[in-house]
Amino acid sequence: MSAIWHPFTQHGLDEPIPLVTHAEGAALFTRDGRRIIDGISSWWVTTHGHGHPRIMAAIADQAQRLDQIIFAGWTHEPAETLAEGLRAIMPDALTRVFFSDSGSTSVEVALKMALGFWANRGEARHRILVLEHSYHGDTIGAMSVGARGVYNQAYAPLLFDVGTIPFPAAGAEQATLDALETACRAQPAAFIVEPLILGAGGMLLYSPQMLAEMHAICARHDVLFIADEVMTAWGRTGTLLACEQAGVVPDILCLSKGLTGGAVPLAVTMAREDIYAAHRSTDRARMFFHSSSYTANPIACAAANANLAIWREEPVRARIATLAARQARHLAALAAVPGVAGARAIGTITALEIEGGAHGYLSALGPRLLAFFRERDLLLRPLGNTVYVMPPYCIDEHDLALVYAGIGEAVEMVRS
Repeated sequence: MSAIWHPFTQHGLDEPIPLVTHAEGAALFTRDGRRIIDGISSWWVTTHGHGHPRIMAAIADQAQRLDQIIFAGWTHEPAETLAEGLRAIMPDALTRVFFSDSGSTSVEVALKMALGFWANRGEARHRILVLEHSYHGDTIGAMSVGARGVYNQAYAPLLFDVGTIPFPAAGAEQATLDALETACRAQPAAFIVEPLILGAGGMLLYSPQMLAEMHAICARHDVLFIADEVMTAWGRTGTLLACEQAGVVPDILCLSKGLTGGAVPLAVTMAREDIYAAHRSTDRARMFFHSSSYTANPIACAAANANLAIWREEPVRARIATLAARQARHLAALAAVPGVAGARAIGTITALEIEGGAHGYLSALGPRLLAFFRERDLLLRPLGNTVYVMPPYCIDEHDLALVYAGIGEAVEMVRS
């Protein structure tokens, strides 16, 4: 029996846990000889495909020269190159790059930057505004700015209070804007959003126009706008950043997952110059108090530099557009199947609900669907009765067709 305690796994259900030995492209291979199609990019991280040669080569090369060094008061070439590379590809206003090691910690950094900004300016602005149904990670600050529910109910005593803005559901957009306008008049510190699509909240979509209008309200009231693009960046929504589609430049930007092509953990939080300047002082008490042991790990930075080179030198955007078009055709066919509801897509992400039971994350359909897909050699991880597809950009038409055929079979299984 394994001693491992797996994340988001109820071990009391005794569900099988396959042992993966290696991966290539859009496929995983298990110890018992199975080939598994990775339909969710191994939890949304793998963009160009598993084992991309350029990224693997960069990791191997860097590992021979510098594996790890403290980043407080020291620096190294891979981090310097990456910071400049990010400044070149990201919005001009985001001049400062702070390294961390996961999506959750990039959000924690963003929240601390926002609060530190106001504190160092001598303004008592402490409240954080969040969007209903949002999810920003599993550390305490990240949970606090996410939806309250089954994810975090056991930890409620640890969570700080936030102001919740209703999700801009179709037909109810004005209620969202009115609530945000009212909340911003009270001068909160910041508003944090997942741009265009809420991931773990159920792959809920809203329009670029709504994102732009929410950003405009925050700008009018001098409320910092934090874009959590941990999942949405690196082409997932069809553009490098989801914010691009709304013409929005956030004050603080959170990046992780696809930053290294999904190969190794790394995150950054990018900020405007004035947010950095509010912490810059001869007074050591005003410094930004955040770090982790592996901040800007050289090997991870080397992987991220290889990822940026791929974006600069290879037709990544064309691959994304091609994959989005192919997915749209498969989704359209599924949308016509009885038992399918809410078929939707943005960029390389598609989602739908399978009818036939309770909705939500704890829907009894969730474990049934997970087992069904696993038995058919598909890595799909439904959010309750919500099934989504978010594959690596390298997936071929044969494997993609198998993914959607499997979903169609799952719909029939539930109906029968």
